Parts: sequence; C-alpha cells; structure tokens
Amino acid sequence: MDVLKPLTTVVPYVFLALLAAVTVVAGFDPVNLTLCALAALWILAMYTLRPARRDSPRQMGVFLAGLLLITLVLVLRDPWYALFTPACYFYAFRIIGWPAELYFIGGTAAVAGIAQASGLDPRTPAGLTGYAVTVLANAVPLCGLAWLIRISERREREREAALGEARAANERLATALAENADLQQQLLTQARTAGVLDERQRMAGEIHDTVAQGLIGIVTQLQAAAQAPGEDWRRHHDAATDLARESLTEARRSVHALRPRELESGRLDEALAEVATRWSTRLGLTVEFTTTGTSRPLPPEAEAVLLRTAQEALANVSRHASATRVGITLSYLDHDVALDVRDDGRGFDPTAPRPPTATTGGFGLVAMRRRIEGLAGTLAIESEPGAGTGISACLPAAA
Repeated sequence: MDVLKPLTTVVPYVFLALLAAVTVVAGFDPVNLTLCALAALWILAMYTLRPARRDSPRQMGVFLAGLLLITLVLVLRDPWYALFTPACYFYAFRIIGWPAELYFIGGTAAVAGIAQASGLDPRTPAGLTGYAVTVLANAVPLCGLAWLIRISERREREREAALGEARAANERLATALAENADLQQQLLTQARTAGVLDERQRMAGEIHDTVAQGLIGIVTQLQAAAQAPGEDWRRHHDAATDLARESLTEARRSVHALRPRELESGRLDEALAEVATRWSTRLGLTVEFTTTGTSRPLPPEAEAVLLRTAQEALANVSRHASATRVGITLSYLDHDVALDVRDDGRGFDPTAPRPPTATTGGFGLVAMRRRIEGLAGTLAIESEPGAGTGISACLPAAA
C-alpha cells in the first residue's frame, strides 16, 4: 500500500475544510467560501472520483492547472490562503511526472511567493525585486528537490534493473553449472565404460596371444608325440611342457598388465629374433629374421604391439599355412617402423567371407588390426590360395 497516498486523497480536503472554517470564524466571505467549495468539487470531480485519469499526464495537467488557478485567486483575495499551496505541491510531486512537474512546482512556488510578498509594492523596483526574490526562494529549492528525487528514482530503477540482470545471470549460471555437472557425470560414466571395454579388449587379446596360442601349441605337440615313433615322442613332450610353462608365465604377466618377457631385457629386434629362434626350434621350420635400418628404441606400447603381431602371425603359420619357410623383416624407417611376416604356405582369400567362429582370419586377425590401428598404424594382409601369406604392419616411430 502507498503510504503517501493520503497526501493527495485526504489532506487537500482537510486543508480546504480548515480554510473554510477559519473563513467563517474570521468573517463570513461568501466568495472565498465559494472558491474553497469550488476547489473541493474540482478535486473530487477531476481526481478523487476518476482514478482512471491519474495515469494520463494531460488530464492531470488540466486538473492541476485548474487547481492552481483557483488557489491563485484565493491568494490574491487573501494571502493567508497560501496555506493551501502544500496540497498543490503534493499533487505536483506525485501525479504529473518528469519534466512537467517542474512547471507546476514553479507555478505553486509563484503562488506561494505572491502570498509571502503581499506586503511589497510591485509597482516599485524594490517591491518588484522582492517579489522576484521571494518567488525564486520558493521555486529553486523545490525544483532542486524534484531534480534530486528524479535522479534518485532513476538510480533506483537502474539498481533494480542491474539486480534483475544479476539474478537472471545467476539463474543462467546455476543452470549452466547443473548442465555441466550432468555432462561431467555423463563423461565420467562414459570414461568408466570405455575403460572397462578397453580392459576387456586388452584381456581378450592377451588371453588369445598367450593362453589360447599356448594351449593350441600344447595340443599340437601332444598329438605329434602320440604319433611319433620310438623315442621321438619325448621331444614333443618336452616341447609341450615348455609351452605350458611359457603360457602360464605370460598369462600371469597379462593379468598384471606387464610387458612381454622378451622385451624386458632387450630391444624389439632382439625380442623378435628370440621369438623366431624359439618358434623355429619348436616346430622345425626355417625362419629368417632380418633387420633393416638403424635399430633404435621405440615407445613401449609400439614394441609390445609389434611383438604380439609377430607372435600371432607365426601362430597362424603353424596352425594353417603348412609352410616350409618363414621370413620376418623389421624395418626402421625415418618416421615409421614396419614389420613384415611372410610364408610360402597354402594361403587364403582375405576377401572371402568367414563365419565369426572360423579359425582362419578369426579373432587373431581382428585383434591384430585393432591393436595396430589403436596406435595410429596400418595393417595389410596379402594372400591368395597356393601363394603364401604376407602380413605387413606399420607404426609411427614416435609415441
């Protein structure tokens, strides 16, 4: 509720009632009483009974101009009626608005100044100067007050607008923070899922490269031992035993995510030479290992992937190729390192569709390609029936 509302709805009537009562007591003056009644009726008709007009600056200007005219007539008839000018100030400050209120404040100040300087003779220079000074003494402070109120109101509106913008910005910030929190949670969930999938793929590849290949080699050696004449079975039995020990060791290393044993104490070329020699001795096949370029250390993950690729390629040769010769070439290039494994076996058609459970071209080749491409490398398989197989892997030499 507007606490200043009575200044324009009640107080003016109180002033007029007091003025009328004093007029009656001091000496009945029907003209002044009529003017007081006229002022009350004017306020009642133009303001009190017409609240919808209060939002119209033009109609309120007409109302206040008429009220000032009535007040001026009263003051000219008797200066003490200037006691009604505060009500005119109330209206000028409350209902007109900037900048029109300055004119009505100045007009009210002029009416009050005329009443205050009524004892002076405006026909003389001194009296005219006194009238002017009195009017200015009333108008300047009140117009200055109106200007200060205007500035204060404008700053209050600016402050409220700034507070509104700040609240809106805080709401947007809170919304953004909530969205960021949701996004972070989603990213964490995706990261956990990706980590689980990566670990599953790693374990699948390690199991295939260690346990599965070892078991296949053991089965092959045991089958050969069962068919070997005389004491030859012992050699196959010993080979199966060695394979079991190696597979167990590699399985343990895979569980703990350790590097392949061959890479612990040597470079990639030395590890590949050891793998080739051991594989050739176990299967009795000729393996030629060649290194080109200048040997140099590689990122550990690159060395492990190339070693596993060579092991998988040799395992495929022993299971499917029926080859008599195998060649492994490790090439150190300027910006890459390349591994080629070729055999003179039966070969196959790389473009022919195979069921997921097919042994040739099954999980081993898929895991091999996934590992190479996971390090921004390339894998190429060249083969055709009766013409052998070639597997070429290339990785960036830098990490």
